[in-house]
Amino acid sequence: MAVVLGTIAFTIGATQARAADWCGGGLWVDAMLGSHHIDPKQSFEDFNPGLGVECWVNGEWAVTAGEYRNSLSHPSWYGGGVWAPEFVHWGIVRLAVMGGLISGYNYGRYGFGHDHSIGPVAAPIVMVTYKRVGMNFILVPPIPSDNLPFTIGFQLKVGF
Repeated sequence: MAVVLGTIAFTIGATQARAADWCGGGLWVDAMLGSHHIDPKQSFEDFNPGLGVECWVNGEWAVTAGEYRNSLSHPSWYGGGVWAPEFVHWGIVRLAVMGGLISGYNYGRYGFGHDHSIGPVAAPIVMVTYKRVGMNFILVPPIPSDNLPFTIGFQLKVGF
């Protein structure tokens, strides 16, 4: 039993050390809170709970992934990269862009996977961060095949 516990402790410690090396620019946990739909033609769900992570490789680049309940009341998974160049960083506010893949929407001919429900996303982000707490405001482009308008997503985040 002691050997098993020791092996588990060593594995967890080694994994944390590798994550700390890989996420040298910071590790953040994101809590997706909700969204606001700009000029919607129909009703959407504005409460979109979920969790995600940002692993900052350095001060300008991060990888991100997470899951949330989308505005159509479906589960959505996302993953991609974030670029936040230093020249658009002013004190506690910085601009960034996220690019990657997201699921849970009808992407029509642009999608792939089961029912074309996985598709590309490129979204500008306004990040407001003070010490180890922050907020991401994500401008998600419209998805015409699902009648989704421009949407602003709100994520609360905590750094570790």
